Amino acid sequence: MGLVSGKIALVTGAGAGIGRATALKFASEGASVMVSDIKADGGEETADMIRQTGGKAQFFKADISQSGDVAALIAKTVETYGRLDCACNNAGIEGKIAPLAEQSEDDFDAVIRVNLRGTFLCLKAEIVQMLEGAGGAIVNIASVAGLVGFTGLSPYVASKHAIAGLTKNAALEFSKSGVRVNAICPGGIDTRMLDSLADQISGGVTSSADMLSPMHPIGHIGTPDEIAELVVWLCSDRASFITGAIIPADGGYVAQ
Repeated sequence: MGLVSGKIALVTGAGAGIGRATALKFASEGASVMVSDIKADGGEETADMIRQTGGKAQFFKADISQSGDVAALIAKTVETYGRLDCACNNAGIEGKIAPLAEQSEDDFDAVIRVNLRGTFLCLKAEIVQMLEGAGGAIVNIASVAGLVGFTGLSPYVASKHAIAGLTKNAALEFSKSGVRVNAICPGGIDTRMLDSLADQISGGVTSSADMLSPMHPIGHIGTPDEIAELVVWLCSDRASFITGAIIPADGGYVAQ
């Protein structure tokens, strides 16, 4: 029996990186998975990877910053699988690296629209659906940038701090109704987003691993699989007493 055998899980931003690893982990631990991403190619590939290993998965394209897309995503999940037990709100963007005084309103709005508004819309729709059933567990993917500041990333930092706040509030409001909500704050993780940030900083001269590994006391950056392990555990019954937690998974970064 897997950690989440028989459960129905939804993962946003599942076309690559942490989202893909989480969808694969949910499936390997026995869940049926609704894979969602704004990019169809990556999302379809993730769903195919799950099905090729004998798991159950469907892909649904959605822009989480649009309430209509989110409503359709939840409706498709229930239509396909009958209910929703677990959700990982992972989709997000990094934005442009620049001092706050040089960030345009459009740059700020773009990051807030996807990271914060998108997480809010997903949380709201997921909670409503879970309240109609037997409850459930939700994990939001924040960041160490939701715990400390990062020079040049003010919109991203603001959005991730806000996700931590949404997580705490949702946990307080719905814990007695059987819905648990937690957040994970990854440090440097080997993803395309991290590569993009490293390229902006170094102009493509230095890899994300070379640039960021020394910043982590553990001596290296993490992998998407390491975050996925924690997501699925938090959604399992083994984490039944954990809600409202904001958990660093960062190789010791914020302990410094």
